[in-house]
Amino acid sequence: MENLNKEIYFHVGLGKTASTYLQYKVFPKFKGIYYIQRTRYEKYPKIIEQTNHKTYLISREFDRQFEREVRRMASHYPYASIIIVLRRNDSWLASQYRRYVKNGGYKSFGEFVDIENNQGHWDLKEGFFHKKLQLIEEIFPNKPLVLFHDELKNDPFSFIDRIAKYTGAEYEKNKIDINPQHKSYSTKQLKVLKRISTKIFPREKKEIKNKTLHYINFRSRWLLCHLILYAAYLLPKKWFLDEKIIGNEELEKIKAYYYDDWSKCIEFAKEKSFDPTAVDALSE
Repeated sequence: MENLNKEIYFHVGLGKTASTYLQYKVFPKFKGIYYIQRTRYEKYPKIIEQTNHKTYLISREFDRQFEREVRRMASHYPYASIIIVLRRNDSWLASQYRRYVKNGGYKSFGEFVDIENNQGHWDLKEGFFHKKLQLIEEIFPNKPLVLFHDELKNDPFSFIDRIAKYTGAEYEKNKIDINPQHKSYSTKQLKVLKRISTKIFPREKKEIKNKTLHYINFRSRWLLCHLILYAAYLLPKKWFLDEKIIGNEELEKIKAYYYDDWSKCIEFAKEKSFDPTAVDALSE
């Protein structure tokens, strides 16, 4: 079958917008579409070239790699249709920070996202989403499906229905588990890990070029962090009541900083997304 006769749907994330949940609990249940799991992402051009399905769904969440990988997809399949899930900027950055702490990060939230001078661990430009939507619109002729993380939380099956309608897939609701793929660690657990990370992990990470050594170092750190998180679960919550991971004032500053960007994303979804429903409440 020629590639021009194949329909390609590409779920690009973003990260921390329930991508893992979709990849493992929803997309595998879709019928009438060939799903290429994230673990096979690097081989997707070869898989599509060597198989004869009419419709394909590829899923791989991106943050900093977004533009590179979207352009890569366009170079292979310029008529692909894009699925993207957005989460309000402040909530998204807070979730990115919680993951950073979970992986042994020791910096404060203000050092992770420096709203004043942009000298933080995370560049402020990465938190702008409207430019990502503009890039999709610029290089792909088909209307994208723009979804919002809150839609999934508020009405999971309506959210999933929209993806199924967009891709032409079918699914059985009784086969879908609406529980998250990964449950978040509690604030108490993250507080404990952050305290310990500050003392035991080096302030500057040394680059390890050997892939085997890099993997061993990563997995060792991952294992230690998770052992600490599990042990922290047993500690009394009252020991950590006065300690915050993220301050409300910091989040409000970030929300204000990205307010215009978020408003533009909502307008884009209303005007340029496939079947633009269920987005009115998100501007609040």
